[in-house]
Amino acid sequence: MFKPLPFYIGLRYTRAKRRSHFISFISLTSMLGVSLGVAALITVLSVMNGFEKELRTRILGMVSHVIVTGPDGTLGNWQALKAQLEKDSRLVGIAPFVEGQGMLTHRSQVRGTLVRGILPQQEDQVADIRSKMVVGSLDVLHPGSFQIVLGMDLARALGVFVGDKITLVTPHATTTPAGVIPRLKRLTVAGVFQVGMYEYDSALAVMNLEDAALLFRIPGKISGLRLKLDNLFKAPYVARELRETLPGSYRTADWTYQHANFFRALKTEKTVMFVILFLIVAVAAFNIVSTLVMVVTDKQADIAILRTLGATPASIMGIFMVQGTAIGFIGTLLGMIGGIALAFNVETVVPQIEALFGVQFLPADVYYISDLPSELSWHDVITVCSTAFLLCVLVTLYPAWRAARTQPAEALRYE
Repeated sequence: MFKPLPFYIGLRYTRAKRRSHFISFISLTSMLGVSLGVAALITVLSVMNGFEKELRTRILGMVSHVIVTGPDGTLGNWQALKAQLEKDSRLVGIAPFVEGQGMLTHRSQVRGTLVRGILPQQEDQVADIRSKMVVGSLDVLHPGSFQIVLGMDLARALGVFVGDKITLVTPHATTTPAGVIPRLKRLTVAGVFQVGMYEYDSALAVMNLEDAALLFRIPGKISGLRLKLDNLFKAPYVARELRETLPGSYRTADWTYQHANFFRALKTEKTVMFVILFLIVAVAAFNIVSTLVMVVTDKQADIAILRTLGATPASIMGIFMVQGTAIGFIGTLLGMIGGIALAFNVETVVPQIEALFGVQFLPADVYYISDLPSELSWHDVITVCSTAFLLCVLVTLYPAWRAARTQPAEALRYE
């Protein structure tokens, strides 16, 4: 089988010989370094993707994909708008809501809260509060019952349980002959939910839509409609299109806008982690430079003989580029296989390590996410492997260029 001369000789140089064990050892460590770097990058990025997916799922369990509201923050005759939106095939769920700020008091405890009025059956179409209930049920939130469901941390801070009475203070004051007094309402705790996000567990309270509308003085109206899409990543486009096409004046907002800073921070953290871990690959790749420099020094006589036999400087350069590229390719391939295998089995391997050493990396009483989720992205795999391999190829240029400049007469003078 025909093999180009640089390719054939370069592959032969990658095999160990008796007098070059040290060089072979350096080559092996360089290959293992590239493998470990690539595997670590793929695994860490997969774990970060898993955390991002878990956080996004928990956040979007409480926040709708798109919100439609009026210019003054309320919607009247919302049933007609809801019927019109239901014709859009991209929407898989629509639910009305009333939202406002307030304070909850119980005995000496006072906590600020975001009160959300919902229709339990319709809310199931856009959120999964029902599945997050720890005690109680959303079905008891009937009109006129003035019952309320609290987040776990909020209930704990107020020191209340199901059946306890709490007082809601709304910002809509009432003017009386005695002066301006705050608007108060006695409510009954009907349940407790736990989403796993401190932002919601410590500050969100849910009650019936009509009761909330009365308390916030918008009877017959709502704050807006919450929409759930078949593809959450189309939310910015759908929000903009609805704002432009719906008859009348409406305001829209999507989940990427509401939590832009949070997801931007996650993306920045992932980028920084990629750069930091890629330094492992860079160190291993630069070990290839030292390997090839030693090989070039060791093969001075061979290079000189090849030059006298008619080999061109480009051919000599190609020999050592093939050797360095082979080290990089094998290291990247092994790292890719190891990284993919580890990324798919993180949730199995980590508990075994915890059991073996008697430690717990993410205690459930400290962290909301006590497991290491993993979400392998083939885009990340391709990016990591192609970047690592390209770096390994680039670092071969200098040693190969030095080999091409070898003068046969100087190299054979003392042979």
